Amino acid sequence: MKYHKIDQQLFIKNRKNFTANMTPNSLAVFNSNDIYPISADSTMPFQQHRDILYLSGIDQEESILVLFPDCPKEKHREILFLKETNELIAIWEGEKLTKEQAFETSGIKTIYWLQDMEKIMFELMTQCETVYINTNEHYRANVETETREDRYTKWLKNRYPAHAVAKSNPILQRLRSVKDPIEIDLIQEACNITEKGFRRVLNFLKPGVWEYEIEAEFMHEFLRNRSKGFAYTPIIASGNNANVLHYINNNQQCKAGDLLLLDTAAEYANYSSDLTRTIPVSGCFSDRQKDVYNAVNRIKKEATKLLVPGSDWTEYHAEVGKMMTSELLGLGLLDKADVQNENPDWPAYKKYFMHGTSHHMGLDTHDYGILTEPMQANMVFTVEPAIYIPDEGFGIRLEDDVVIQENGEPFNLMRNIPIEIEEIEDIMNS
Repeated sequence: MKYHKIDQQLFIKNRKNFTANMTPNSLAVFNSNDIYPISADSTMPFQQHRDILYLSGIDQEESILVLFPDCPKEKHREILFLKETNELIAIWEGEKLTKEQAFETSGIKTIYWLQDMEKIMFELMTQCETVYINTNEHYRANVETETREDRYTKWLKNRYPAHAVAKSNPILQRLRSVKDPIEIDLIQEACNITEKGFRRVLNFLKPGVWEYEIEAEFMHEFLRNRSKGFAYTPIIASGNNANVLHYINNNQQCKAGDLLLLDTAAEYANYSSDLTRTIPVSGCFSDRQKDVYNAVNRIKKEATKLLVPGSDWTEYHAEVGKMMTSELLGLGLLDKADVQNENPDWPAYKKYFMHGTSHHMGLDTHDYGILTEPMQANMVFTVEPAIYIPDEGFGIRLEDDVVIQENGEPFNLMRNIPIEIEEIEDIMNS
């Protein structure tokens, strides 16, 4: 891996927190992701399943984690099954983790090779009553591919139909949404790498540059700082492209006078950052662009203050909607009649700001979190208000990543990334 070794205490603590929420005499299983095929012998780059990574730190394909805290055999209370290296694999792919390396990463002492899994699992299943399966229940999930986890669950339920079945995901949704200090440091490093990429682009952008050239500048800076690259598919949207919320073509030329919306951020050690900035292609904002930009920035600052322990997700977004309505009135994009006659299910401001203001962030860019439960300290959220004006040929979105504190305002992990108009223009024209 490109990233520095993570303290195994993080994974030891995560497993302890997870098993404390399991029912008595139960077992939980977690699988790595597949390496997904493209065609012929081509594959996508491997991305580890975030849940097994969260609980073990193991960043390798064909790995299985089993947790059985009440197992009669103490050594079987935590088990890793790993793919064993052979001479051919070592030559073609490089060696896989040794048992010693897996212990150093995870803190798990009992490690078997994958070929022993069915035999060991038979012994374990005769000793437990309930098995926790791992399903994807994220509120944005839309999975059309059968995963390795899905196939394993089918095999397990077919082989052992008399066992009670429970779900790991509700436990993980709560645990993963509240970050350990080690995790916050990793997200901060992802944000620091993102900052380097953004500052590089501020010095690179000029009229005539192509969106994909900017994408290349970010990728260069990310890779040279131990990131695998983008935490998500980058949005590099000049002019009216910014009004396509998930614009990813990145194939147009940046023109003088236009704005460029950048929703681009680095990952580090599988942890995401999530940044959006909107900058002037020519190095200076027009007066109208400044007015809209400052309106979005004011909303971002005020919305951030609402992210405190105990805040309700729905009420938070309703308050941001009120702020947005006020700013849109001030900009002349709405009038009082628009607001008085609005549909409560789709308020007038939604014409110019149609998405949410925040989402959980961590191992996934849209990370785990149960939206019907109050916010807690050490949750990490984005704050990303926007105003999209297709009729005027531009859209402005600003986004930072913040950590909710026990007291006071959230801590901004992107506090050092330029956002004020004056700083952006100064850097671009220096």
